[in-house]
Amino acid sequence: MAEVRILRAYCKGCALCVAVCPTKCLRLSAEVSDVGTRPAEFVEGAKCGGCCQCHTVCPDGAIEIYK
Repeated sequence: MAEVRILRAYCKGCALCVAVCPTKCLRLSAEVSDVGTRPAEFVEGAKCGGCCQCHTVCPDGAIEIYK
């Protein structure tokens, strides 16, 4: 399984990554960031297949995938 890291400082909470994730590993955080957005977060216990669609669609480069 792949490891997903969300760089919260760069994420603006657009939810594009949430929409494209085929395994529903990502969601928007319930917590609001310092800049007033709800950044994406990895769902604890989810199994990421490492397709990198979230990384590809992110306009801010806020997602890192490690296989």
